[in-house]
Amino acid sequence: MSLTPQQKIGSGFGASSTADDVLRGVDLAGKLAIVTGGYSGIGLETTRALAKAGAHVVVPARRPASAREALAGVDGVEVDELDLGDLDSVRAFADRFLASGRTVDVMIDSAGIMACPETRVGPGWEAQFATNHLGHFALVNRLWPAIEPGGARVVSVSSAGHRRSGIRWDDVQWERGYDKWGAYGQAKTANVLFAVRLDELARDSGVRAFALHPGGILTPLQRHLPKEEMVRLGWIDEDGELRDPQAFKTPEQGAATQVWAATSPQLDGLGGVYLEDCDIAETHPGDEGNATAAGVRPWAVDPDQAARLWDLSAELTGVDAFASRG
Repeated sequence: MSLTPQQKIGSGFGASSTADDVLRGVDLAGKLAIVTGGYSGIGLETTRALAKAGAHVVVPARRPASAREALAGVDGVEVDELDLGDLDSVRAFADRFLASGRTVDVMIDSAGIMACPETRVGPGWEAQFATNHLGHFALVNRLWPAIEPGGARVVSVSSAGHRRSGIRWDDVQWERGYDKWGAYGQAKTANVLFAVRLDELARDSGVRAFALHPGGILTPLQRHLPKEEMVRLGWIDEDGELRDPQAFKTPEQGAATQVWAATSPQLDGLGGVYLEDCDIAETHPGDEGNATAAGVRPWAVDPDQAARLWDLSAELTGVDAFASRG
C-alpha cells in the first residue's frame, strides 16, 4: 500500500468551513466516537457536530461533572472519567470501555494542555509531553481491541505549535532549560509522529490515522497564558479584544478539520498525513521556532523519527498493541 502524499487534494472546504459544513450529508447513525477533551473548546464543538450527525459520542473527562454540565442538552453523549496524565486512569477507562463490548468507529485525541509552567506528572515526566502525547499513546494502544474491528479512523489533534520544536531526543522530558513553548512544540510534533507511525502499523487492519492543525482559536486551552503575554503575542489588545479577528477561527470552524479527518469519504484509503484547513497540508521546510509559515515541518512527518518515538513511548508507558508484529 503506497504512502499518501503530503499534498492538497482539493477538498472544496477551507479555513472558514465549520464542523457542520463538512458533515452535511454524512450520516453517522450507528457509529461510536470517542472524543477526548470533548467538553471544552473545539472538542465541545466536535462532540456536538458528531452527535448532531447521529453518532454516539463517548467523552472521557478529567472533570466529569464539568463535562456533563457543558454537554447538557446534547443527545447521544456519555461521559466517563479519564486523566491523560495518569496512566492508571488511562488503563481504568480503557478497561471499562472494553468491558462494554463496543467497537470504536472514530477516535479523536483532542484533549491537551498548552504552554503551562514547568509541571511534572507520573515518574517525573514533562506534563505537556505526558498529557498531550503519552496519555493518548497509551489510550489508543489499550483501546486497540475495540478500534481494530471497526476499521476506525484515529485523529491526533496537533497544532501549528509543532513548528516550534522537533523531538528533543537528548532531553525529551525537558529536564534542562525548560521552555514552555518549546515543550509544547515537542508535544505537538509527537502528536503528528504518532499518527504517522500508527497509520503505518494499522493500515493493513483497515485503521487509518491522521494528524492536524485545527487553526488558531481562542479557547480555554489558553488558560495558562497571562493576559500580558497574549497582548505581547499580538493576539488581543489591552481590553482583551482580538487584535485581528480574521486571524482566528471560531470554535465551530476550529472543529471542522478534525471532524473532516474523522468522517470524510474524501479521505477513504488515505492516512498518515497532516491536515490543515480541511485539506492535506503541504510540507514546508521551515526552521524550528518559525511557527508562522503554513504547512507541516519535515521533522513531524519523518517515518524514522515516528518509529523511534513509538518505541520510546512504548517503553515509557509499558503499552504497545503492535509489539508482537515487529
